[in-house]
Amino acid sequence: MGTDLTPDSPARVLAAALRERRISAREVLDMHLARIAERNPDVNAIVSLDPERARAGAAAADEHLARGGRPEPLHGLPFAVKDTHATAGWRTTYGSPVFADHVPAADELLVERIRRAGVVLLGKTNVPEFAAGSHTFNPVFGTTRNPHDLSRSAGGSSGGAAAALAAGMVPLADGSDMGGSLRNPASFCGVVGMRPSLGRVPEWPLYNQWETTSVGGPMARDVRDLALLLGVLAGPDPRTPMALGEPGHLLSAPLDQAASGALAGLRVAVSVDLGGSFQVDHEVARVVEESAAVWSAGGARVSAAAPDLHEAEDTFRTLRAWHLQAKLGKVLADNPGQLKHSLADNIRAGESLTGADIARAYTQRTTLGQRMREFFVDHDVLVLPVSQVPPFPADQEFPTEINGQPMATYLDWMRSAYFITVTGCPAIALPAGRTRDGLPVGIQVVAPHGADRRLLEIAAAFEDRTRGLT
Repeated sequence: MGTDLTPDSPARVLAAALRERRISAREVLDMHLARIAERNPDVNAIVSLDPERARAGAAAADEHLARGGRPEPLHGLPFAVKDTHATAGWRTTYGSPVFADHVPAADELLVERIRRAGVVLLGKTNVPEFAAGSHTFNPVFGTTRNPHDLSRSAGGSSGGAAAALAAGMVPLADGSDMGGSLRNPASFCGVVGMRPSLGRVPEWPLYNQWETTSVGGPMARDVRDLALLLGVLAGPDPRTPMALGEPGHLLSAPLDQAASGALAGLRVAVSVDLGGSFQVDHEVARVVEESAAVWSAGGARVSAAAPDLHEAEDTFRTLRAWHLQAKLGKVLADNPGQLKHSLADNIRAGESLTGADIARAYTQRTTLGQRMREFFVDHDVLVLPVSQVPPFPADQEFPTEINGQPMATYLDWMRSAYFITVTGCPAIALPAGRTRDGLPVGIQVVAPHGADRRLLEIAAAFEDRTRGLT
């Protein structure tokens, strides 16, 4: 190659080398395929791998530049799409035996944008069935394991994406997030994942264009790479009436100068449990509390404060059940006994909801949004745990207790993530420390709705102060 590039090199560095023709797309693909061959049998992050099709794509990328073609932002970078995102001509299973042989005829919008940005597709990333639950396992492909400890969960639902990033199998990854599906696996695998503001990354097609709990978003090994991908994914589309109007490239502008002074005078509220709203493992709590010193050292003004989000529990669970029933009710009815029990129960929970229930949830959500706006008058960002627990054993479906307190359902341990979901605010998961056993723990940094670029600048500043320590 004549370079010192590796599969662990930053995506932006690889992209620059590809644009400048210091390395070919074929070479970049080959070194990633070699890493996949080395790590994927144990980690099980990449599924539906197709090396020959990927090699054809890399050859086309090289020929495009040889003919004088203009390189797109992600030109020649290997990419694996989350297996819940419809990808034309590529097996897309949603982690369900019902769709084990499904090959979509068309790309969804997120995949359209990724392809248009010049990537070389090589496969998909593993997911829990229909992205339900923050632990990645399914009967089609099995369990994805944490590259930091193969006995542990990689999180979910974007667990395959996070594990593939952490293991150097891909330089960037896409995901989606309803109750923490971008943030939780980022925390578990020691990478970065961002749930953007509602409307920042539009979705199409979507059974309900007014559905406002799930969003698509980027994952990467650092904030600057994440901004590169967010710039590709974000921006309006005429088919999506709730999309925010700013073009995506505004989000991916260089971060170095803005990050250099981003913490000076920043008003940071740190809360381990949002005023006692949920249990948090002691090791996770310690990492969140210790992050306060990093913010302070950068010149931020840190306080212990939290918004009142007590309606978030009922709001999220009601809207989630309604969404799952509307989207998957017919799938469950047509395939009885074929979906995992926890997912089937959640779908059925939506059947008994009334108009009054939905109206209550949206009224509460309006209240939560207003409370967050008021909170951000006196604070610039809110810092709290991403996940209430560190990575748990991969042979468990979900944590059954935290600090000795039982978790009744497979959602109880995710409150720190889904309480933020129903505020509509952007939130980014950043590596912040490790447990005493060496497992990654992330913090979640939340900003006002629409402040995605500002959040990236702040996150990059925090990352710069912790680089090499996490």
